[in-house]
Amino acid sequence: MGSRYGQFCPVAKAMELLDERWTLLVIRELVCGSKHFNELRRGVPRMSPALLSKRLQRLIRAGVVERRPCGNRVDYVLTDAGRELRPIVDALGTWGTRWIGELGDEDLDPHLLLWDMHRHIDHTVVPGGRTVVRFVFPDAPASTREWWMVITPDEVDVCDSDPGYPVAVSVETTLRRLVEIWRGDVDWAAAIRAGEVVLHGPASIRRALPAWFTLSAYATVPRTGRATVRLP
Repeated sequence: MGSRYGQFCPVAKAMELLDERWTLLVIRELVCGSKHFNELRRGVPRMSPALLSKRLQRLIRAGVVERRPCGNRVDYVLTDAGRELRPIVDALGTWGTRWIGELGDEDLDPHLLLWDMHRHIDHTVVPGGRTVVRFVFPDAPASTREWWMVITPDEVDVCDSDPGYPVAVSVETTLRRLVEIWRGDVDWAAAIRAGEVVLHGPASIRRALPAWFTLSAYATVPRTGRATVRLP
């Protein structure tokens, strides 16, 4: 059970469910379209499978999430009550973008970054067939330095080991810089001109690559000019 505040206030009652660690991030993943347990795990890579299962069960009991058998797998989908949380998640993302600009090194997770990016591919401008993008983060530990994104007309997958397909283009940059580009803090073209992002591949694909990604849903949120809210 979550915290009991002992208040009739509806904000307090809502937070008795939502303020447990990871709960709103699980809801964020469901809002973003993840349905299967493994998809949810990839959206919260630092959350243990056991804790994810526990949070899902509590959300199911609360009537916020529904468990639906789907062939050999199970879908987790938001109920009407869960879908009403979408504007709350969006508002939190907008507020965090506008007022909290602070990013510590511990916040930079290549798995989460590429998992978020894979949901924002403009398939209308990516070459047909299978296109593989390799990402290299020279500043990351050896175990998380190289990643691959496999893009087909029907799906996009993120791999932390070489999938064995020819690479169309490689992106070499620091993890922090790509996070800043994805968040809308830094422009793709400016980072490339400054040599902070180096692309390897045919010139036509190097020119086209930035348009393949539509950036974070919060990339266009106006900033305050500087972060005014400091995390404790």
